Amino acid sequence: MELKDSIVRLPFVGPIYAKRLEKLGILTIEDLLFHFPFRYDDFSKISSIAELQAGETATITATVEKMTNAFTKNGKRLQQAEIFDKSGKIEAVWFNQMYLLRTFRKGETYNFSGKVAWFGRKKVFVSPDYEKTSLKCIHTARLVPVYNETYGISSKWLRSRINFALKNFNDQVKEFLPDEVIKKNNLITEKEALDQIHFPGDMDFAQKAKYRLSFDELYLIQLSSLLRKKGWQKKVLGKQFFIDFEKSMKFIDSLPFSLTNAQKRCSKEILIDLQKSTPMNRLLQGDVGSGKTVVAALAAYTAYLNKTDTLFMAPTEILANQHFVTLKSFLEPLGVPVELITGSNKPKTRNSSPKVVIGTHALLYQNFKTEDVGLVIVDEQHRFGVEQRTLLSQKGRTPHFLTMTATPIPRTIALTMYNDLDLSVMDEMPEGRIKVKSWVVPKEKRAKAYGWIKTKVKQTPQQAFIICPFIEQSETKSTIKAAIKEFETLSKDVFPDLKLGLLHGRMKSKEKDSVLTSFKEGRLDILVATPVVEVGIDIPNATIMMIEAADHFGLAQLHQLRGRVGRNSLQAYCLLFADNDSPLSINRLKNLETISNGMQLAEVDLKLRGPGQIFGTAQHGFTDLHIASFSNLDLIQKTRLAAEASLNNISPHLKDKLEKYKIAAISN
Repeated sequence: MELKDSIVRLPFVGPIYAKRLEKLGILTIEDLLFHFPFRYDDFSKISSIAELQAGETATITATVEKMTNAFTKNGKRLQQAEIFDKSGKIEAVWFNQMYLLRTFRKGETYNFSGKVAWFGRKKVFVSPDYEKTSLKCIHTARLVPVYNETYGISSKWLRSRINFALKNFNDQVKEFLPDEVIKKNNLITEKEALDQIHFPGDMDFAQKAKYRLSFDELYLIQLSSLLRKKGWQKKVLGKQFFIDFEKSMKFIDSLPFSLTNAQKRCSKEILIDLQKSTPMNRLLQGDVGSGKTVVAALAAYTAYLNKTDTLFMAPTEILANQHFVTLKSFLEPLGVPVELITGSNKPKTRNSSPKVVIGTHALLYQNFKTEDVGLVIVDEQHRFGVEQRTLLSQKGRTPHFLTMTATPIPRTIALTMYNDLDLSVMDEMPEGRIKVKSWVVPKEKRAKAYGWIKTKVKQTPQQAFIICPFIEQSETKSTIKAAIKEFETLSKDVFPDLKLGLLHGRMKSKEKDSVLTSFKEGRLDILVATPVVEVGIDIPNATIMMIEAADHFGLAQLHQLRGRVGRNSLQAYCLLFADNDSPLSINRLKNLETISNGMQLAEVDLKLRGPGQIFGTAQHGFTDLHIASFSNLDLIQKTRLAAEASLNNISPHLKDKLEKYKIAAISN
């Protein structure tokens, strides 16, 4: 057997356990070794029975004197072991584990690790873990790893299989880091790291293992990214652009507003890229409403002047329609043809090149002459960038690429995940944008909030969003409001005299479009929705954003949601209701009351909640690291330097590791 073999081949796994392990992302024996613990139970200190105190977690080495089965008052089976050492006796009890009567043998000595508690009037061990002292301990008398689990897969089961895999397969683990990188960064070997992350001798060993494996993860991300950048720079550009600055200024002068300094700076960076002999690969990051589309329109106009097409791809038909209207208003007065191609809008005849074509990423699969495409613009779809670039490169000549995002990406994540892209940041808002007033509203003021919304919506043309995290009620999270049920409750009991609409991700495209059109045209007063509205939906009269269970969202995502209101000259408001009203949760949300910059909020969330939750459950396309942290800037910088040093010296083992290392946010 080899590390790459299916986990089903590992002894005592089989098809049933393999199916369960799949839910944890464990498909191969190697995946099992790289399923790291998230904490350790410290059972390393061995006490005597006489020293045990109720309430403490402890380990003892004791001999079994007697094993019996009994029943509790409510009918549960109770297994009792009378155990002793030189200092005294104690009972260990378990519930409904009949097999233990056959497990323990009188006179045999075991380690017992667990919690000591009062049981009636005596101290007992409650459901302790146990092991024969003659075996190498992995469940007791040491730092015991605790893993992410799933139904039918316990940490104890995982420990036994991981221990077996380490004994039998760790020799197959090949060192892939260059020797000079290991020495310079004072790293232990990968074999040692895998042993010590699962079964550390002490916390110092565990930390060294974590550091090495974190280094590996960030190093591989950085090196993959740098290799992509190097490969992209070798691509043959379809057509080198000439920049007609006089006509570019004519475009800017034709706009009904003045560009901000940030828009001017980012436009200049993009135009400089477009006149190079290598294809542009740039990420344009800007807050909601910062004016990224007009910068993209200037790039598209430049492509048109160079007699090439622009493909403008949006993640949804709704957003594609919006971009079509906006870009048409900017470009058609200058004679640029603008087309919309979606599932529901397929032109019978195609305009001749050059033109700007707007649609979803499915545009790539249309029958385009790729040699006519000079620029591809991708809006708010992080995970499609590589796929699109590869597909276009395979079809023919390479175009320029511009990716746009309103998602606030903390600096450390941008440095790590997107270092193959050149970055332009829009850090300024256009004049006239009024700051959205945001409040964290206590539960007892809910009725007043409803009354205030009703007054605002009924007496003016203003409209409101009410956002719920889920589509339907969850059994496990029954306190969290769900869109379908909330729509019914609000329509019937709270706003019976107002017109409400419902929008969520399971609706068909035509239904979504119909609801949004009604809302945009003012035929609906309130839209109850899931976070499906977070990207790009523009409703000028929407001035109120009410978010239920706001504590279940990342601050960056909440900021994007509130960016759906305040898109005209009217004062806009954001009301945040928390499901968990603990001081910690409320204080985190209160950052939205004082901070209106998305990047700042993302940095705050990175510190408070860690990278795994920055973007919220609905924000796709960002990698969850297995062991490293995006907040560790020092390690990110070290791995960047190491990756740069390795760029021209990729060993076979390192190449093999890079091929196996798939990052969903980049390669899918």
